[in-house]
Amino acid sequence: RGYAALLDPESVGMEVAVFIQVTLDKQVGSALKMFEEAIERYPEVMECYLMTGDADYLLRVVARDLKALQRFIVERLTRIPHVANIRSSMTLKQVKYKTALPIDQL
Repeated sequence: RGYAALLDPESVGMEVAVFIQVTLDKQVGSALKMFEEAIERYPEVMECYLMTGDADYLLRVVARDLKALQRFIVERLTRIPHVANIRSSMTLKQVKYKTALPIDQL
């Protein structure tokens, strides 16, 4: 799809990484579209997946510090219409991270 430089998040001041599960109050097309359009506007959201299971979405978010993360959750995420529940899991250490697809396995 393209080329990108991969930076170490800590080297540019992004000290906090968190996975956030988001549940909407209803899973109808308009609510899903509204949530996805809002998430596209937030640069701290690195990845967003529509999920099966308990949560509707899984986000990977980076932030400068805990105060910045709190601002993101309180001032942005909770204000998106139809967001009913948010569960966060802080990362302690990145054990594995890859960007290359295992195409030699095909």
